[in-house]
Amino acid sequence: MADYSPLLTAYDGPGTASPKPPRVASLDVFRGLCVFLMMLVDYGGSILPIIAHSPWNGLHLADFVMPFFLFIAGVSLALVYKRVTNRVEATWKAVFKAVKLFLLGVLLQGGYFHGVASLTYGVDIERIRWFGILQRIAIGYIAAALCEIWLSRQTLGEVGFFRTYYWHWCVIFSLSAIYAGLLYGLYVPDWEFKASTPSSLPPSNATTTYVVKCSVRGDLGPACNSARMIDRYILGFDHLYLKPVYRNLKECNVSADGRVPESSPSWCHTPFDPEGILSSLTAAVTCIIGLQYGHILAHIQVDVYGYRCMTYVLEWMGIHSLTIFVVVTSNLAVIAIQGFYLADPQNNIVHWIITRFVHN
Repeated sequence: MADYSPLLTAYDGPGTASPKPPRVASLDVFRGLCVFLMMLVDYGGSILPIIAHSPWNGLHLADFVMPFFLFIAGVSLALVYKRVTNRVEATWKAVFKAVKLFLLGVLLQGGYFHGVASLTYGVDIERIRWFGILQRIAIGYIAAALCEIWLSRQTLGEVGFFRTYYWHWCVIFSLSAIYAGLLYGLYVPDWEFKASTPSSLPPSNATTTYVVKCSVRGDLGPACNSARMIDRYILGFDHLYLKPVYRNLKECNVSADGRVPESSPSWCHTPFDPEGILSSLTAAVTCIIGLQYGHILAHIQVDVYGYRCMTYVLEWMGIHSLTIFVVVTSNLAVIAIQGFYLADPQNNIVHWIITRFVHN
């Protein structure tokens, strides 16, 4: 067993003379594994629905990816913001990083890459989607960073280790209580939504008004939950995700081309953002829980054995996780592969996979 110094003494955080925090190979490998799972469920979910996101209730492989990323972000913060000497400077750095991450998420998932097949880009500001995967990570990141910077008490000893992060757990329970109170306590009235008629073809402007009957409190279904109501009032219909995964439910009876029949329930035609405002509270909770695990990691020996050959690929993916996410989310990888064809543009690998496996 190698003699490694605890990570606690390896880096003193922003505002000190140390250049960069130490990299933890095991954390990079875990992050790389999450990136691999993300690509697996994104590209393989249409072929194997059992690994794709659960339409509503239930838990599939894809549903683990986001919590894992949030947890990892919290663990990393414990290594970066340890023993902060200048809290104001550290706060500004954390806010700046969170804003950059949020804006990058808006660019990637806000609707800018709407015409990948036709190579057309651009997004109407009135219809831009404000929330998404990177935006959720940014919210969890800044919440956990502020906890680490401002709510950590400097104590010593084994007992002091737990007392140091007492306020972090107060934040965790407070956010959870607020989430539960709003989810179960808010009254959701009946509501309506205007959308283009499913049978109409572009550039037709035909619209249909869908009325969703609710008048309930504490409903957890797709139609009448309070999380959806909060997003409608604050963000607006036009800024929500237009293709929610709950359309894969049997009730919606979605067709092979993604259309929802007029005979389906009214809520099947309406947008819903899985990374909305209310669920961002629990995202912050997940990040702060990861932060607590990072504290333990920073006080003990990690990467002790140093056997990294078998996990080198995952470690590399973890180090370059943001770059890989950008390439995958913007479909640049698919576009690059699809660009190589034999004699005819339809004779390419992507088209072959879709026709052989997805449509069948």
